[in-house]
Amino acid sequence: MVVGAAIAAAFAVTGCAPAGYGGADYGDAAEPASDNVAATAGATADPAATSAPEADPDATAPPAAADAAPELSEEEATTKLTGTKVARMGKVVTNDEGFVLYRFDNDGNKPAKSNCVGDCAETWPPSLTNDGKPTLKGVDSKLVGTVTRADGSKQLTLKGWPLYTYIGDKKPGNWKGQNVNGTWFVIQPDGAKNLTCLPKVSKPVAPPADDSAGDSGADSGDAGGTGSDYSY
Repeated sequence: MVVGAAIAAAFAVTGCAPAGYGGADYGDAAEPASDNVAATAGATADPAATSAPEADPDATAPPAAADAAPELSEEEATTKLTGTKVARMGKVVTNDEGFVLYRFDNDGNKPAKSNCVGDCAETWPPSLTNDGKPTLKGVDSKLVGTVTRADGSKQLTLKGWPLYTYIGDKKPGNWKGQNVNGTWFVIQPDGAKNLTCLPKVSKPVAPPADDSAGDSGADSGDAGGTGSDYSY
């Protein structure tokens, strides 16, 4: 039974990351999920995540900024979380615009803490919220919470894990952030990593160019850029 599962897993990974795969063209448009996606999301859960103690979804890290963050506009705030499916990856969570959400291994989930700031947050925009009450579909409300970031803004969490999008995803349903630096993974509706498809480890795209930096920035369209040691 165990051997059979291992073979199936190996086939799934090989099928989604064929020889010569360069990390530039994977991810596809989202498909509707069944109504019971949240209940069945644990089928491909990360073993480490399922064996860990339950996280408090309402746990927050102490803010480092004294001033409260300004109110977010509708465009800036994440007001919807949807449990759905995408081709070759399966169960994912998407935001208002249909973009796939991720979790970061270097964050914490008990208590919730985001360690992605600066250039990291430019490449991996946090899913920010004004009230911590997004509209949910296919996601259990008991798993949704918030964490206060260093700048005082509030970021949505799922089972304690802060949520992010990836600027390398150019259209809804893409999941080009999967296994970037071996620390970023698509998140499932139950908060676990989705490991259905695990491409080889890749570098993140460069953060958006700073106009004041002149020609020293890397091309944000090339994975990893040049001359940089990315830690995110």
